[in-house]
Amino acid sequence: LALNPTFQKLQQWFKANGGGLNMRAMFDGDLERFNKFSTTLKTDDGEILLDYSKNLITQEVMDMLVAMAKARGVEEAREKMFSGEKINFTEGRAVLHVALRNRSNKPITVDGKDVMPEVNRVLDKMKAFCQRVRSGDWKGFSGKSITDVVNIGIGGSDLGPLMVTEALKPYSTGGPNVWFVSNIDGTHLAKTLAHLNAETTLFIIASKTFTTQETITNAESARDWFLQTAGDKSAVAKHFVALSTNAVKVKDFGIDTENMFEFWDWVGGRYSLWSAIGLSIALHIGTSDCQTWLLSSTQNHSRSPLDQNVPVLLALLGVWYINFFQAETQALLPYDQYMHRFAAYFQQGDMESNGKYITKDGSRVNHHTGPIVWGEPGTNGQHAFYQLIHQGTRMIPADFLIPAQSQHPIRDSLHHKILVANFLAQTEALMKGKTPDEARKELEAGGLKGEALEKLLPHKVFEGNKPSNSIVFKKLSPFTLGALVGEYWQYWWYIQCVFY
Repeated sequence: LALNPTFQKLQQWFKANGGGLNMRAMFDGDLERFNKFSTTLKTDDGEILLDYSKNLITQEVMDMLVAMAKARGVEEAREKMFSGEKINFTEGRAVLHVALRNRSNKPITVDGKDVMPEVNRVLDKMKAFCQRVRSGDWKGFSGKSITDVVNIGIGGSDLGPLMVTEALKPYSTGGPNVWFVSNIDGTHLAKTLAHLNAETTLFIIASKTFTTQETITNAESARDWFLQTAGDKSAVAKHFVALSTNAVKVKDFGIDTENMFEFWDWVGGRYSLWSAIGLSIALHIGTSDCQTWLLSSTQNHSRSPLDQNVPVLLALLGVWYINFFQAETQALLPYDQYMHRFAAYFQQGDMESNGKYITKDGSRVNHHTGPIVWGEPGTNGQHAFYQLIHQGTRMIPADFLIPAQSQHPIRDSLHHKILVANFLAQTEALMKGKTPDEARKELEAGGLKGEALEKLLPHKVFEGNKPSNSIVFKKLSPFTLGALVGEYWQYWWYIQCVFY
């Protein structure tokens, strides 16, 4: 990257002009700045607004970043992914999670074979299974219906489904409770099982190879717990299903291979929530909403021109801050409690994708790669770590997300109005800061003066000029969440991979 002429041109520009970038001055000098640096994604479930005007950028900077994306082959790499080429060269695999979201059923080939018939077969199988469980037709060993589902997996077999089921809990009416066990620490399994009745519990064992140590150890212990009640090993088949491709080991475990849901080598773990790994999602929210979740991410916004492409713009801003401002972290701050696992999921996706120091040709990189991704829901984070973002010595670019409508508009939406006010105030304060004159007037209004005022004054000053993006959507729904995940962040990871 550092040897790329467009990167070097940007370096020269930054050396000459970077120190003078001041967002407050840029807003004061251009009343159209918001209109220039914002874009709206039109979807079937309302618009999604990306406001990236509160960044240390000019139009010239964005033009150079887009030119660099073209020079790095982003457009060509995008088409290679969509066409099924084996872009995961270290494992010799295609990266075709896009096929899982291809509801148009347009052929997508790997090694000359259309994968869509097999994708649809598994989706149909999942749909039929979910309908049986949710309707009560699926009975456990004692003739009782399933009330609770435990997903046992780790990494991509846990983080994605957990994030989605938490985010979409308002849509879970009529579905079983869903629990997740991932940690090899026995506490995780023991505390989960303490809430459950073996007669009405279904376990999903999520491991492609069925050899993942943490997952299989937890699965075996769950089976032991179950058999303490059921007694008969044949009952395992009524309470355990598998998300795997290893039919032999699945059968040896006691699971009926008719209840094994496959996924493929071209599905990476961090992208796998669209595959059979999402079975817990479908069980929780139902196949209708799950279908909506899939449809939302097939809008093909990710193939729009680079300068209008939301995930590309987000990826470019990440490259800009990591390599020119030495930013080490990226904060994801959803102002919606249902999205409390959002940052954890994207932490895995981004840091596994870009946490590397070797280039495709085997040499060591001569630039910085991916950031540390972290975050918590607002407003909790405001009372925990926002202090560092506002007044700390490190630059921490932040993405703020919020729905315009609340799932729970209690007290005439009072809570949500306060939440939105905090959302807006934080992004404005990060951008504008607070000057010494503004801080002085504030302290004087509070009755301070003289030496006491002068002593406190430096501590009330905020430099501002801290970058952030604001992402606003109508309401957190299966469609909207699918669009955010599939169209924004998952594609963003890949774009940054191409750069690095």
